[in-house]
Amino acid sequence: MSTQRNSLVRVVAAAVLASAASIAFAQAFPSRPITIVIPFPPGGISDNSTRLISQKAAEGLGQPIVIENRPGAGGQIGADVVKKARPDGHTLYLANIGSHGINQSLYSKLSYDPTKDFDPITVLFSSPTLVLVPASSPVKSMSELVAYAKANPGKVNFGSAGNGSSNHLSGELLKSLTGAPMQHIPYKGSAPALTDVVSGQLTFMFDVLVTSVPQLRAGRVRGLAVTSARRSPFAPDIPTMAESGVPGYAEAGSDLWFGIVAPAGVPKPVVDKLNAELIRVLRSTAMRERISGQFFDVWTSTPAEFQKVIESDYAKWGKIVRASGARVD
Repeated sequence: MSTQRNSLVRVVAAAVLASAASIAFAQAFPSRPITIVIPFPPGGISDNSTRLISQKAAEGLGQPIVIENRPGAGGQIGADVVKKARPDGHTLYLANIGSHGINQSLYSKLSYDPTKDFDPITVLFSSPTLVLVPASSPVKSMSELVAYAKANPGKVNFGSAGNGSSNHLSGELLKSLTGAPMQHIPYKGSAPALTDVVSGQLTFMFDVLVTSVPQLRAGRVRGLAVTSARRSPFAPDIPTMAESGVPGYAEAGSDLWFGIVAPAGVPKPVVDKLNAELIRVLRSTAMRERISGQFFDVWTSTPAEFQKVIESDYAKWGKIVRASGARVD
């Protein structure tokens, strides 16, 4: 019995010491500049918004935050760098719907596991997408688009940023829910696809708000529906998919999101400190206004809530990928 008591005392003591060490480490964190790896080229919408947030978070944390752009392989290059980094909170990754919701189903071999190789910190911001048709199109609603596609097999096409991109899979989800025949045409990026929508070369496409809203306001395209569960404040006159006769769309796979994750194994007090600082920055009136200027919605979360988002979207988008048969390798 005495031996058992001694063993228990040692276990408890070890746990107390480990906890104390973890708290002390968090109090000293950060001890050097923090790096956020972004899996996109500089100058993109998510890159710009993350830089804005990082500048303010650096002030609160007392250390510079350095942005390192590592584009390529659908986010795998950047994710692999962070996955292998020391789990001390000084190396972070801008996770997104592609890297943590789509890739695991899209690639036959992925260099990381989105649900196991990272510790979520918080979601930062999100954006729905809009269904756009040329301003010259006779189609005025989603129900008209679906009816036309069914009545004219082979005549309706939609563009995307490429096979497996979020706007490609958004189109595949629409096909799945409506049963309407629609031909996917992949482009090397969303910009040339949007150009062909404006010119009438494409029937429609799904596009993010930051590029589609200016085209809407200029009268070059018409918005048929927004993919989110609620109307967007940036395009309040455009109905949701459910309002447009496509129920279940938002539940099956909707908003695009971006958030911060760290390598798995970061001490919880460090995770909590990063979470608190990022949320403090995001909830400020000035930052909300600046993020809104990028046509994003601020979306904060606890680490546990973010983990559920990742797991849920992996399941939802995985179904869409498998139904489409999309592969990029």
